[in-house]
Formats: sequence, structure tokens, C-alpha cells
Amino acid sequence: MSDHEVSRGVVLRAFAVLRQEGVAQPAPGGRWRVVRAGAQVDRRPLEERIADIIAAEGLDVGQRFPSAAALAERFGVSRPTVAKALAKLEAAGVLTGGGQGKTRTVRAVPTREERS
Repeated sequence: MSDHEVSRGVVLRAFAVLRQEGVAQPAPGGRWRVVRAGAQVDRRPLEERIADIIAAEGLDVGQRFPSAAALAERFGVSRPTVAKALAKLEAAGVLTGGGQGKTRTVRAVPTREERS
């Protein structure tokens, strides 16, 4: 709003028009998301999408897992968001606990039923 020197009301009306045209949609937290034509958006929780990396990249038990910074860039989210998802995977026993300066590794390969 400040970049374009418009009020909040103007922005909300603009997003209402974009929503009617199918170009934008509301997102959790009172935000808006631009819908890209032809782009499929994965709506699953982040921890499920991160767990899929193990199968997609063929990682075995004991192998090094990508860092939080690399995952944040890959999924287009912040590092704290990735840290929360990784904590859930650690609690589920899929990953070993990482820490500052420690390498996170795969503890167990989740089956398809466990990821659902």
C-alpha cells in the first residue's frame, strides 16, 4: 500500500475484482494469493511435502537431509516455517534432530500410508 500510495480500502476492492476474475484468492491469515494460470499449487501441509523429498530423491536411512535454508528457498517459505515443519517430522521419528551447526539426517523412510 505504501509503495503505491493507496489506502487499504482501495487494495481490498482491487483484490475483490481480481477474485471475481479468478486471478487472486484469499489465503489463510487474512492474506491474498495470486493464482497463476496453469500452475498447480500443492495445498498439503509443508511437513508432508518435505517428507516427500525422502522418497523423491531416494534418500536412505542415515543420509544427510537438506538444510532449512535450502528447503525454505525450494518451497518459497520462511526458515521459521520450515523449522516448524522439520520439528514435526523429528517428533514423528522421520528425521534426526538437527541443531545449529548440526546435520539433520533421515531416521526412517515414511511409507505412503504414514504420509497420508
